[in-house]
Amino acid sequence: MAARRDPAAQIRNIDLLTVLIAVLLPWSTSGVAIASLLWLIALIPTLDVRAFAQSLKRPVSAPPIALFVLALAGTLWSDAPWGARLYAVGPAAKLLVLPLLLYHFERTPRGKWVFVGFLVSCALMLAMSWIVAFAPAFTFKPVNERVCGVFVKNYIDQSQEFALCALALAFPVMALWKEDRRRPAAWLFLLALAFVANMVFVIASRTALATMPLMLAVFAFRYLPWRGIVAVGIVTLVAGAAWATAPRMCRTIDTIARDFELYQERNIPTSAGLRIEYWTKSLRFIGEAPLVGHGTGSIRGLFEKAATGGAAGASAQVVANPHNQTLSVAIQWGAIGVVLLYAMWLSHLLLFRGEGLVAWVGLLVVVQNVLSSLFNSHLFDFHEGWMYVLGVGVAGGTVLGGAGMGGRDGVSAATQRGSRDSIRPAT
Repeated sequence: MAARRDPAAQIRNIDLLTVLIAVLLPWSTSGVAIASLLWLIALIPTLDVRAFAQSLKRPVSAPPIALFVLALAGTLWSDAPWGARLYAVGPAAKLLVLPLLLYHFERTPRGKWVFVGFLVSCALMLAMSWIVAFAPAFTFKPVNERVCGVFVKNYIDQSQEFALCALALAFPVMALWKEDRRRPAAWLFLLALAFVANMVFVIASRTALATMPLMLAVFAFRYLPWRGIVAVGIVTLVAGAAWATAPRMCRTIDTIARDFELYQERNIPTSAGLRIEYWTKSLRFIGEAPLVGHGTGSIRGLFEKAATGGAAGASAQVVANPHNQTLSVAIQWGAIGVVLLYAMWLSHLLLFRGEGLVAWVGLLVVVQNVLSSLFNSHLFDFHEGWMYVLGVGVAGGTVLGGAGMGGRDGVSAATQRGSRDSIRPAT
């Protein structure tokens, strides 16, 4: 409230609230919701209507809005109860925050504060994970839900965070090493190694393990010379071979094979078997309404109608999430929804084709979401969805604003020129 007459302080407050959201994201769902509401309240008075309206027309802003509008419109032709329809709109609503983040961080140079805040928060979570691994009782999880190395939330969210941080650190390590700043490069490399070690020796989701080599390949082909690509490839193959022969990894492979066999032969709802069941039925649902889908919130009802066999069998399982982002969109909104989803991903990938740390972080966030969405509906999940919105919004706005090439208050020159009531640098 004290900053209401100081434009520079208003911008700084919004930046700090964004950092708060990033810091809270690994720890608290309700904390993120409260901080996001405060962020929106702080942002609205600083919006320049004309400049913001212009920003909504850009390819990076239009698809997220269109996807939400389609989700809202999809409630009209859905057969699901109205409560289920409106509830299913919620996961898409966070996409409306993306254009706001893009607009705001185009006018401020403090985007890196958000990434540092998220990294520090995840580093603290990493320390807690190691502690819980050796002292299982030291956790916020109920006794019947405790998992080795998980202090709060779940191992899937934690793995996504750790994988993102570990690979995001690859760029500053490379840059510092080239600048002959070996000590800070070594410290950051050790931090990245600690994230990876936790995933190898403590707990990790199979989605994160499957996508990390591909994300590393993106870094190698994007930033390294051919010799570096070969070196990374050799190291990855050697590490993968060693990992594959490790007892824990062998158990994981055996478990997947056994799960698939139990599903095929005895209709037992194993993890691998259920995904095949969900995907097979989802393709049938899409074939029934390929253009506009079955409507928002229709997934659970379709699985209820398709359930067969005994209640304990895999074919009788009922879900509202087919564990694949494309299938989730296609079932509800058909080919139109898939086109908008892919248009959003593509526009955001193209946004980060430049150089620098911010472009790498943004590119990595998009690539991780695209790859992990092969096995989950991560864009619509709370935690992974907010990772995408926050990462793309902050990094994209910083890239669009030329890293905030503005005055001391962080207002970019482009925003100042496009605003009649411009937020002027403090004098």
